[in-house]
Amino acid sequence: MTLDWKIGGLALGFVFFIAMMLVKPIGVSTQFVILDGVIADAVASGTIYEGADGKPTSDNAYFARYAKNIANPINYSFIFVLAMALGAFLSSYLRKGVQGAECNIPALWQANFGSSVAKRFAVAFIGGFIVIFAARLAGGCTSGHMMSGMSQTAISGFLFAAGAFATAVPTALWLYKTEE
Repeated sequence: MTLDWKIGGLALGFVFFIAMMLVKPIGVSTQFVILDGVIADAVASGTIYEGADGKPTSDNAYFARYAKNIANPINYSFIFVLAMALGAFLSSYLRKGVQGAECNIPALWQANFGSSVAKRFAVAFIGGFIVIFAARLAGGCTSGHMMSGMSQTAISGFLFAAGAFATAVPTALWLYKTEE
């Protein structure tokens, strides 16, 4: 079953609208920092501790900024990120993507880079790492800057979207020289 991109776009817009009306704008990259803090505190107990004012803090300046959420990570945003991962897995599983990864390599990718599943996963991981690193460096994420930002008519959202597309289109044209 192929979903028409217009229906998908409208559905995504509707979800963002409902989320902003009922809870708050969607943004997820901060949850990765919180997960890092939870893991760091589990490995090195005392990374997050109660400060003199009785509030959670850390000697690590980055963790200190999110210490309250690291100390109590179960909230709307954290559950939202876990649900995104679960939803992606279920979608892939239901489309038989988990069992037959070789079958899911797009023809355009195969024409340009071959049919290695390991290579495709490695490139996807590296690309995802670069995006999340850059997003945190910029103080947000693609969903926070572009999707939520533009829906709130924030100039930074429109600037981020313009920059993302001005970079993505030439990169895709450069990488995918061979057509299907």
